[in-house]
Amino acid sequence: MIIAGLDVGTSKVTTVIGELAPDGVLDIIGEGTAPSQGLRRGVVVNLERTTEAIRQSVHQAERVAGVKVERAVVGVGGSHLKSVTSHGLAAIRRGQSISEADVERAIEQAKAYPFDGELELLHALPLEFKVDGQEGIKDPVGMAGVRLEVDVHLVAAGRGPLANLRRAVEEAGLEIEALVAQTLASGLGTLGPEEEHMTVLLLDVGGGTTEVAVFRESRLAHSTVLPLGGDHVTQDIAQLLKIPFEEAERVKRKYGAALPELADPELVLEINQEGGSLGEVPAPELARIIRPRLREILHLARQSVDEAMGPLEIRVNRVVLTGGTALLRGFDLLARQQLGLPVRLGRPQGVSGLTDVVATPAHATAVGLVRFGAALPARAAEPRRGRERKGREEREKGGGLWARIKEIFNNLF
Repeated sequence: MIIAGLDVGTSKVTTVIGELAPDGVLDIIGEGTAPSQGLRRGVVVNLERTTEAIRQSVHQAERVAGVKVERAVVGVGGSHLKSVTSHGLAAIRRGQSISEADVERAIEQAKAYPFDGELELLHALPLEFKVDGQEGIKDPVGMAGVRLEVDVHLVAAGRGPLANLRRAVEEAGLEIEALVAQTLASGLGTLGPEEEHMTVLLLDVGGGTTEVAVFRESRLAHSTVLPLGGDHVTQDIAQLLKIPFEEAERVKRKYGAALPELADPELVLEINQEGGSLGEVPAPELARIIRPRLREILHLARQSVDEAMGPLEIRVNRVVLTGGTALLRGFDLLARQQLGLPVRLGRPQGVSGLTDVVATPAHATAVGLVRFGAALPARAAEPRRGRERKGREEREKGGGLWARIKEIFNNLF
């Protein structure tokens, strides 16, 4: 069974192709990355350029895998994403145990949250249940009680940005198997078994945005999008050193560090300034330009968690950094200093095959999309046409919702 994950980002488009073996092992068999110039802050602003970047990325992955991709699980990011935790309630008749239908009724009530009409619901993810006041229940099916309550994390996206993303993917020749929030996909791609019982803050620092997600016992409990990312670091370098954006990006990738003490004090960088002249910059000075923007991103992430869940240092056990910007030397050390928590780089886990190719934080989302696709029930039995529309209609009706959610998350760890 072939599954493709398509991560359409601000600075790059990445396609990862996986093959699910009969024994349940997920092999990565193809990868392709193409520069993206058609998005701004995770939103399509140039349809033609985005479509072409998708085509290039998919074609590269197909050549490596030796297979043709016809459909994909597509990541959704950008500041148009909105999330909230909603509460649902269902009454249970006396003498009857709680059924899956009761669970779905409670979830459906939580899904009735009054989002803006311009938003489309992507995910309704149960956090925990309460039966007759008893908290901390993960799966209430079969239990006795008269009152079932549930907290559900809802993730919605702007209808306009979603429509443009769908059109770009379809014009590139692909069918959309599912749309998945990048925050959720990054967690699915990188969180390991040892973090199943932790509360983890995941920061996916991309080109135009930073996706902030808190996973509590492997379930997405909080998510938001910050309008800052690696491109803003590059812009700071370009502005302060008076060099073109492309040169600033090259210098950042090759010599950049998040902390001045990690830079070689003897190293002087030659840079191509505007007008064609050469300039010189000490490596520690470059790090002093980079550090403030990264500290701002970390500060805003902490603020988001503090406001939604309480003090970060009390609620969170570990921080995981993903996204291309996470590869900046010393970013994990800076995060550890500023947030006061253990920090690690989020490299994809739980897959085999081309692990050396995708074993970077930049591939976390794409691998997570493949894992999401691999866990979708009855993929092979469904007709290819209309799969995304059918899935969306089922979600709106609530049919089979709890069963699908349990299957996806139970297979992840």
